[in-house]
Formats: sequence, C-alpha cells, structure tokens
Amino acid sequence: MPFIPHNEAERAAMLQVVGAASLDDIFSHIPAALRTSGLRLPPALSELELLRHGGELARRNQASGELVLFLGAGAYDHVIPAAVDELSHRPEFYTAYTPYQPEISQGGLQAIYEYQTMIASLAGLDVANASLYDGATAAHEAVLLAVHHTGRRKVLVDGAVNPRYRSALRSYARNLDIELVECAAGAEGGQSAGLVDETVAGAVVQLPDFFGRLCDFSALADRLHRSKGLLIVVLNPLATAVVKSPGEMGADVACGEAQPFGLPLSAGGPYLGFIAARNSLVRKLPGRLSGATVDGQGRRGFVLTLQAREQHIRREKANSNICSNQALCALRAAMFLALLGRQGLREMAEQCLAKTAYAKSLLAAIPGCALQLDGPGFHEFVLKLPAPAERVFSELLGRGIAPGLPLGRHYPDMQDCLLICVTEKRTKAEIDRLAAELRACLGR
Repeated sequence: MPFIPHNEAERAAMLQVVGAASLDDIFSHIPAALRTSGLRLPPALSELELLRHGGELARRNQASGELVLFLGAGAYDHVIPAAVDELSHRPEFYTAYTPYQPEISQGGLQAIYEYQTMIASLAGLDVANASLYDGATAAHEAVLLAVHHTGRRKVLVDGAVNPRYRSALRSYARNLDIELVECAAGAEGGQSAGLVDETVAGAVVQLPDFFGRLCDFSALADRLHRSKGLLIVVLNPLATAVVKSPGEMGADVACGEAQPFGLPLSAGGPYLGFIAARNSLVRKLPGRLSGATVDGQGRRGFVLTLQAREQHIRREKANSNICSNQALCALRAAMFLALLGRQGLREMAEQCLAKTAYAKSLLAAIPGCALQLDGPGFHEFVLKLPAPAERVFSELLGRGIAPGLPLGRHYPDMQDCLLICVTEKRTKAEIDRLAAELRACLGR
C-alpha cells in the first residue's frame, strides 16, 4: 500500500473543517509531558541498507525454538501435528475473513460450528460461540454476561486467576459500573465462597488455577446458585481430558484460552479466546454463533444466529461490542482436536501429568528446594528456591533454559518461587537438564 502524504493545502482545508488553527491544536488535550518534540531519527537509508539493518536487528532476537521452555502461565508449548499447518494454510482458509454473508460461506460456517461443538463438549456446557480475541477478553465478556443476566454489579475474582486476566478485568471495569472484588488466592475458590450473597452477580475462578492446582468448584457453584449468581470458570480446556469439566461442577460459564489446541506460542499471538455457557444464557453470549439448520428443500445448512451485539440489535440492548472472531485460529483448533480425537487428547493430557510428576520429584530433591502449595495439579507447579527466583531465571535463561515464571512479578510474597510448566513436548533429557542446571546454579 503506497504512502501518499497530504500536501499543505489539503491539511489547511481539513483543519478549517474541524475548526483547528494548527495540527498541534488537534493534540492539545494530550498533556505536554506525554508529547514528543521530535522523533530524532537517523539519516535515511537506501532500501538495501534498510534490509541489512533489519536483518542485523532480527539476528539479536533469540527464537523460542532455541530455548528449552518450562514456561506456561497461560500460553503453552505443545506438539502441533504437521497436518494442522498444511491444511490451515490452504488459500480458501488462510485468506478468508469472518463470514459476513453466511449464505455463501457454508464451508467456513461448518468449520466454526464443529469448533463450537468441540469446545462446548470439553467445557461440559451446552453451547459455545465462534471464538473471541484471547483468554483475557473472554473472561471480561463472561463477567459482562453475568452482570447483564443478574442485573447486579458485584463480581468476585479469585486471586488464583491468571494475574494478566485480572489486570485486564480491572482495566475494563474501571470505566464500567462494575465492582470487582479480588479475593485472596486459595484452593476451591479461596475466599470467594464466604463473600457470596444476594448482591453478587458471579464469581470468577480458574481450572487448573494459576499455580496449576486442580480444584472442584461444585460447592461454590451450589452457593452461588442459591443466591441466583453465576459461576464463571477460566479453563485450560486440555485439562478436561482427565478431570471433571466445569459443567460437571455446576459452572454456568467457561471461558479462557484455546491456544493449546494447534496454535504456536508465536511471540504472544494471535491466540484464541473461547466462551461456553448453559442454554439458558445463549442469548447473552457475545460475538458470533454458527447454527445448523435445514433449507426449504430439507438440505442441511449453516447460518449465523443469535448475535447479541451492537451491529445487530439496538445499541442499548447489546451485551457486547465484540465484532469479530479468530476464525482461522478456531479452524486450527478444530483441526487439531479432530486429528487427535478423544483418545489422543487424553493421552496428551496424561503425558503432561506424568512428566510433571517426574519433574516435581526431581526438582524437590535439590537441596534447599521445596514444593509449594499442596493438592493435585496439572502440568504446572510452584517450586520454592533458596535464592531469588529472578536471579535463577536470568542465569538459566543465559544457558538456554527458560526455567519457569518468577512469581514475585505478580505475587510480592513469592519472590523466591518459580512457576514451572511441563507439557508433553518436554523430554526426560530436558527435565534432567533443568534439574542439573538448577542444582549447579543454586550451588554457586
């Protein structure tokens, strides 16, 4: 796309229309301390020089493939079958945008429908939408759904929910009439159960929680339902291959990140938010839903349906302003799940459990180290160190290992703790190497 700047006459005409004397007047509402006096760019380069300069900058980056990753915290390094890349890169999928004319996008709508069906099944709920931007967005939309459904403004958020999700919820709620009450982290929903009353729209918990613990939220769900509130579970959908689903626990909404299903880490995105709910809430789900129907001749077809967003109904009645979805990412997730099937997904989850158990026993045996937080977990656990976690992280990163997330970044009382993640992709040799390098680092 060419860059064609406006000339002085055009700029003057536009300023006259908006009633501004100069371009600076347009930005006068921005505090002076936040404005730049100039970009101070170096002299212009030729095209060849610019390409070489860009290449030199790129070579400074360390690709994730060069690291042995024990990082998780919401984004996970899983095996992706080659067929997912091969099929999803076909031009009819790769170049297609969200279907706005559903009657001529039957293939795309069927793919979305299959994705929705798989997500709803994993969540143990009745219906899922066509996807959302990411897990944090999905959590916010779930909170909005609870507020709109109950007519209440207070939402409880467990401290063991992903800190980045909680930060996003605070950002969204800041300009809305929503009261977020963040509770101390704890098993089975922490302090949330004790704060449930008739003023609470819902409670947000996580499965597995941010520390990898597996909890049963059935009691919290019962308590919320007695007061007409909703239980929202932020879910790693892979875990439901081996544990009870949110629906089986009585949850009303499940949301989160479907990145583990066929999406690479890719420096942080694009990822794939999902949201699923009970049938009673289907008309309040944000974004798009693909539905199956039959035409006048009895032939099966697919349509976009029940879209409770501002482009389709009066703005004041809209539940969300989500206008799009991650159609290509959802397609990759559907391909991934179809390729693995029920048994393959269970084997993948079981490998995560087995390799995590091996890593736990190996690392806890290092002098000075100890497992923090009791209870069963799923491919993440907290290891307490006899040294600052940030120092250990930096040293091992220099040796080609990302040993986990230093938890002090999000929990000030856990400066000596690492959140370590083990997926099916990590080998025994890599886990042994982590243990050896950590032992050597702490010995120094």
